[in-house]
Amino acid sequence: MEPILDILTVQHLVLAAFVAVGAGMVKGIVGFAMPMIFVSGLSTFLAPELALAGLILPTLCTNVIQALKQGPSAAWNSVKKFKVFLAFGLLTLIVGAQLVRLLPLPTMLLIIGMPITLFAFLQLTGVDVKLPGQTFRLAAGVGAFAGFMGGLSGIWGPPTVAYLTALGTNKDDHMRIQGVIYGLGAVALTVAHLGSGVLRSETLPFSLAMVPPALLGLWWGGRVFDRIDQVVFRRATLVVLLIAGLNLVRRAAMV
Repeated sequence: MEPILDILTVQHLVLAAFVAVGAGMVKGIVGFAMPMIFVSGLSTFLAPELALAGLILPTLCTNVIQALKQGPSAAWNSVKKFKVFLAFGLLTLIVGAQLVRLLPLPTMLLIIGMPITLFAFLQLTGVDVKLPGQTFRLAAGVGAFAGFMGGLSGIWGPPTVAYLTALGTNKDDHMRIQGVIYGLGAVALTVAHLGSGVLRSETLPFSLAMVPPALLGLWWGGRVFDRIDQVVFRRATLVVLLIAGLNLVRRAAMV
């Protein structure tokens, strides 16, 4: 406990735990948004770099659980199906992580927030944006963008979810594929930020402390997920995307 209290107060640690539970619940229901909730929630009372460090290990653990929920074989099939997306995403994630202290925060938030807000708004208002299927260029482009943004901010969920939604992916596949993509991305993010200095001896205990509340939230959210159908899942996903996008734009305007 002492190493954690060297960098934040008991009150801040308790608040951070509540943020972790909330982030885990949303992830358990729609499969994503944990990094967004962590970053937006923790950044209200902690430095952005510490908020980023705090989300790394909970993100890694919850994504491994999500990816393997239907077994290793199903997870491996998802890796093969989205190999181009994953390859380009992992490459640009490592590049983006090295630039985390260079790109202005408002610019980063707007780059992620504006297209995601537009996509979710159009879908919710009846403009059906659908893709006929994966192509090499499309998978590479979306994967590269999602990975680069993930390396910079720890937030790579919205582009990935928008892509899967536009492909018309069913809810169980949607959830598993997200877990596989984010899980591999989380491994790369952990390694990248061990190199960048964001995750170090002073911040590692804080990230570890966020794992149990995040897992508790994931379990609660998973119980809700098992009770909803495809239509409700898709609408819930789009609502979370819209809220997340608007929040990112709001934060960019306030910085």
